[in-house]
Amino acid sequence: MFAFILIIKHFIMKRTLNIAILVVLALSFFNAAPTEFDKYDSKIAIIKFKTEIVDYGTITQNSEGTRLFTFTNTGNAPLLITMVKTTCGCTVPSYSKAPILPGETGELNIKYDTKRLGAFTKTVTVMSNAEGGNKILKIKGNIIAEK
Repeated sequence: MFAFILIIKHFIMKRTLNIAILVVLALSFFNAAPTEFDKYDSKIAIIKFKTEIVDYGTITQNSEGTRLFTFTNTGNAPLLITMVKTTCGCTVPSYSKAPILPGETGELNIKYDTKRLGAFTKTVTVMSNAEGGNKILKIKGNIIAEK
């Protein structure tokens, strides 16, 4: 009888030990889970444009077609613009390939071919390592014939 009690006591203690180990593992798992405050520790680039639409207004044919988009890296990691795409060959972008450090500003030059007459609206897609993925910018205006 005494041996039977010792065997039962052994199983109860072993079970308690297993439960204790599971509780410790579960607590360490939940403690390692990301919290609301962890997002402030991660390094991300954030691109913030001064304006996302440039309006040329009404301009005359063959006038200066270069306009500027300025932006700031408001994140805490270097910003890299990897590519800028436009909707047609009539819009040509130029930009710096160098990283934009946190707090610094950069420029994106857009040259539109002003030989074409009429109203236009074009899209410029900026691809970078910034939070939120691609950024869509627009240019618009109206070109009238020279007098």
